[in-house]
Amino acid sequence: MRLIVICSASALALSACAPSVPDSGAGVGFGDYNEYQARTAARDAQLEGRTTVPPPADVSSSTLSGDPVIDGAEAALNGTGAPAAGPVPQTVENAAGISNENNFDTVSSERDIAADAALIARNRAQYEVIQPTALPTRSGSDGPNIVDYALRTTNARGTPLYRRSSFTSEAKAQRACAAYESDDLAQEAFLAAGGPERDRRGLDPDGDGFACTWDPTPFRAVRRN
Repeated sequence: MRLIVICSASALALSACAPSVPDSGAGVGFGDYNEYQARTAARDAQLEGRTTVPPPADVSSSTLSGDPVIDGAEAALNGTGAPAAGPVPQTVENAAGISNENNFDTVSSERDIAADAALIARNRAQYEVIQPTALPTRSGSDGPNIVDYALRTTNARGTPLYRRSSFTSEAKAQRACAAYESDDLAQEAFLAAGGPERDRRGLDPDGDGFACTWDPTPFRAVRRN
């Protein structure tokens, strides 16, 4: 019995010497968390140079009502009714910029497949293929036809086909070509004076059959097209 009394006294002495444990629920150094927030806000305001701390914004709540769609959705969720139907899209009839060809009902009322087939048959019956004919003779001019000459030849520019005099030079050809207003007129004069075999005026120094810078390629391209 004496041993039990001694042990109890020792335990009481040790508990009196042990430090007290702070209550974590009472806040860290403050009475509660709201006080902690207030002091923190005051400290931040002091550091930023503000003298007063703005109060927190009030939060208000309201019930969304009056909208038939929202009220209907809430009714459906609560099992008290079906959701209200939203606005019905309106059909646009013959809007500006849209032709009746995009409306099957309108086109069907104007014509049918049989009428379209008859129209296609009439167009085919009136279709006429025009075959190419010889070039007409120009009126008012007895000179050579440079278009006909271009279509009768096949060689490219710069391909020598005819013999030329050694006295014919490029400089002489440039002076001779300067006497004509265009290469077409120079080619006509060249052909009228015996070209392409002969070149009395020195318009074709390389002997390709084309005077100055006249080019038969455009005329040939029209025939191919």
